[in-house]
Amino acid sequence: MAKAAIALFFLLLSLISVCNSSIVNGQKTWCVAKPSSDQAALLNNINYACSQVDCRILQKGCPCSSPDSLINHASIAMNLYYQSRGRNHWNCYFGNSGLIVISDPSYGNCIYE
Repeated sequence: MAKAAIALFFLLLSLISVCNSSIVNGQKTWCVAKPSSDQAALLNNINYACSQVDCRILQKGCPCSSPDSLINHASIAMNLYYQSRGRNHWNCYFGNSGLIVISDPSYGNCIYE
């Protein structure tokens, strides 16, 4: 589990940020948590996003429940919100803790929309 969390962290570090567009050269985009975000921001992002969209995919036993880390769960919740709101750059702001990426952050059986 720690190995997956480390892999996810380095994947997030290597992703490219897109500041003002939800489509880059025709590519799909996703919203993830910035690796530099503090735990309070990540928890706030999870609580806000999951109050707006269905986050059952994060429940224990579901494909995206592991690794069980704030950055992983925040990224998934933030992306669910971002995708449901039309992939506008402002829907990934989250108090400057969101990052729009062009590399698919899906892993294992956890598929990002």
